Amino acid sequence: MRLLGVNTWVWVSPLTDENLDEVLSRVADLGFDAVELPLERPGLLSVERVRGALAAHGLTPYVVGAMAPGRDLVAADPEVVAATQDYLRACVDLAAGVGATSVCGPFYAATGRTWRLDAEARDAAYGEWREHLAPVVEHAVAAGVRLGIEPLNRYETSLVNTVDQALTGLDGLLGEGLGLALDTYHLNIEERSSADAVRTAGQHLAHVQVCGNDRGAPGGDQTDWDGVLAALDEVGYAGPLVIESFTGDNETIATAASIWRPLAPTQDDLARDGLAFLRRLTGSPTPGAAAREDQP
Repeated sequence: MRLLGVNTWVWVSPLTDENLDEVLSRVADLGFDAVELPLERPGLLSVERVRGALAAHGLTPYVVGAMAPGRDLVAADPEVVAATQDYLRACVDLAAGVGATSVCGPFYAATGRTWRLDAEARDAAYGEWREHLAPVVEHAVAAGVRLGIEPLNRYETSLVNTVDQALTGLDGLLGEGLGLALDTYHLNIEERSSADAVRTAGQHLAHVQVCGNDRGAPGGDQTDWDGVLAALDEVGYAGPLVIESFTGDNETIATAASIWRPLAPTQDDLARDGLAFLRRLTGSPTPGAAAREDQP
């Protein structure tokens, strides 16, 4: 059974020890199998509290990072690079501590940072990226966690927009501790075919986030969901499908994600409708359904 999850950014930002149990209770009550935990700043989430909440609500965890302004691995001062590496190691440590198998995000430059790159400058930037990411990959391998690098659309970065660019930029590093994390929202903007992009990622696909082409609930939108799912099956991806959308109630996250209008009547509706669609799409049963069917 493919796990179906949701990112807590649908409701809150930041996720902290203080609001963790309330949000995970909501995620579980809506019927999700898994949850994406964003670590916006080290120290906001503790391993002990997260492990307890996950156990209490029966959720499988995945961790995502946030490349806030000032977090950069490319074209940045050495102290900025070092601080970014430390932040990514903290994400890996949280994942290892709570039993998450992956840490995903656009781990190259601050989200929203764009600059023009000719072919020579891009090659140089990719070389610098590999050099600065390598120690974090080494840390992830030692921790038994895999990093997933997420290409973003052209309005959020100029460095890594497509699967082909990610594969080129990470050539020589991809493997046990490093793969790609794909988000259907960005694929819809940057790829000629989302399904073909999945096929290109192939064995390197570590994690998949899903939402509608408007960044709302998956389903009922322009995305070729049958084609995407078929491609995922073709490449043997057995990981989760996780809804990533955002609340407009937090000014920082709403601005960063360009959430200028409600994407559903309520955030619960967004999550509920998206989950119902994904269960129909994948044929994944609602938790407890098999047990109920076995009852006389």
